[in-house]
Amino acid sequence: MILDFEPGDKVINPADKDWGIGQVQSIIKDKVTVNFENVGKKVINTKNIELIKLNDRN
Repeated sequence: MILDFEPGDKVINPADKDWGIGQVQSIIKDKVTVNFENVGKKVINTKNIELIKLNDRN
């Protein structure tokens, strides 16, 4: 699986929209560290949780 994320990308977790918009901090293999506006920094295993990248216009 190739992840289409880069540090600085804005993402949401559709399973927990209350987390708000997050900014990708780092990507290591299947783990993406994201700083979410409402819950702070989370390490997401992309095998278990699918993040959605927001377009620049969002």
